[in-house]
Amino acid sequence: MRREVRYGLIGGAVALVLGGVGGYTLLGGSGDGGAQEVRTARDGKPGGGAPEVESGPLSAGEVTGTAGKFLDAWKAGAADRAAALTDDAKAAAAGLAAYPEQTHFTDLTFTPGKATGDKVAYTVAAQISYKGMKAPYSYGTSLTVKRDKETGEPRVAWAPGILHPQLGKGDVLRTGEAEAPPIKAVDRNGAELTKEAHPALAGVLDSLRDKYGKKTDGKPGVELSIHRAAGDKATQKPDETLKVLSKGKPGTLKTTLDATVQAAAEKAVKGKPKASAVAVKPSTGEILAIANSPEKGFNTATQGSLAPGSTMKVVTASMLIDKGLTAPGKPHPCEKFVTVGGWKFQNLNKTEIKNGTFAQSFAASCNNAFIAMAPKLKDDDLTQQARDVFGIGLNWQTGIPTFDGAVPVQSDAQMAASLIGQGGVRMNPLTVASVAATVRTGGFHQPYIVAPSLDGRALAKAPRAMKPATASALKSLMKLTATSGTAAEAMAGLSGDVGAKTGSAEVDGQEKPNAWFTAYRGDVAAAAVVPASGHGGSNAGPVVRSILSAG
Repeated sequence: MRREVRYGLIGGAVALVLGGVGGYTLLGGSGDGGAQEVRTARDGKPGGGAPEVESGPLSAGEVTGTAGKFLDAWKAGAADRAAALTDDAKAAAAGLAAYPEQTHFTDLTFTPGKATGDKVAYTVAAQISYKGMKAPYSYGTSLTVKRDKETGEPRVAWAPGILHPQLGKGDVLRTGEAEAPPIKAVDRNGAELTKEAHPALAGVLDSLRDKYGKKTDGKPGVELSIHRAAGDKATQKPDETLKVLSKGKPGTLKTTLDATVQAAAEKAVKGKPKASAVAVKPSTGEILAIANSPEKGFNTATQGSLAPGSTMKVVTASMLIDKGLTAPGKPHPCEKFVTVGGWKFQNLNKTEIKNGTFAQSFAASCNNAFIAMAPKLKDDDLTQQARDVFGIGLNWQTGIPTFDGAVPVQSDAQMAASLIGQGGVRMNPLTVASVAATVRTGGFHQPYIVAPSLDGRALAKAPRAMKPATASALKSLMKLTATSGTAAEAMAGLSGDVGAKTGSAEVDGQEKPNAWFTAYRGDVAAAAVVPASGHGGSNAGPVVRSILSAG
């Protein structure tokens, strides 16, 4: 059996080639394959027995008829009758019964649209009536009808989104006094930060209100809102106001953001699908900007969990230098092929750097220069370096929900892949920007968006300081990359103390890799990812350059 893994020379692009029997993927994958039942029936006994169970695709009449009966029962307040038409009567009955009590909706009307396959869209219109206050409210959502495998009857597939399209499991749609007062968020210089002026901050501002609204001098109003179920901070969504019945008094909340840098970040990612970026102040860890494209949706910038590609080589390089395994000027060629754990790693197009130094391999982002070091390392060396020196994977207390990075202990080929930011390594623009910031100052400063003095929270501390010689070496490597390496084009013309690193991370089933770029200039460090776009320097590089230019 032939096993061969190809990794790109520039920016960490990865290609996987397998021959013979068996298979392997560095990132893992998922599929939805499986047999699809077309038509089934229960066997009856000769001479008569159990009737056939209806199966196969639903007819248009079954879909619209079931949806209509369900909506009619819901409108009539017959929660149990409506629930009996679903595939989860217990959960549906609870949700439908609580709906009018929690929302204070009256005069419900439903207007179904035309069915599309097994899906029926509909509009809900109601009057909100709460303690003498009244307001109209309407929204659109949908339901799906499926055939019950046991009975053959059409049933509404119960989901929280039937009640409201933005509801998830455990979320509550409610009308009442807001749990926290509204906030007037201001940047580090006192400039107000609004959702209208900075739409990319909408979710961040909601999260700040959830956490700090009660700590301001504001007073809550009465709202229809979605109260989110408590979850892991890496995936936690903020509560969301849908309708204001009585305005509260906003309380002022000072943040570390910089309105000018924020505007530049938003402009830089705009129009780049699923792109995100973060800027931090290296000397303090203060977050200066957070931006995502599209503006609404999941906050990938601080909560994303993506392979960082060759931007991880900054951490790997620090480890190799700390251990005395290499140095910027030390001979460190990048060979065409390297075998680790029985797997053959190949640079893109079989390129190599003969008789080169480690600095040359770093600036060119040559993968095998790093992978070749795997046999000299313990399985947990990279994990410890990332955590103990760069703070990756510690419990950050930024003031908003974040995913703080993961560098799991791996072995053999997966450990080798981790050295170049593949395998099980996961980061986001916040954690990658923090890596660059740590190099810039020579020490880890946990990022934060609200001063810890407001709520007395303790910021994460790196267990071990970076060695001064290592910090100096890393700065020289990142400067070389910014001036004459893979980041040179994006960084051209930027003056001052600069350093950069490009990255490209392969994703299973994706034609082009995710583009990464991180850099610092003076006391601003930034990172960006532009998914499925290609090389980091040409795709994510311009985003970071724009941010650094504004800072």
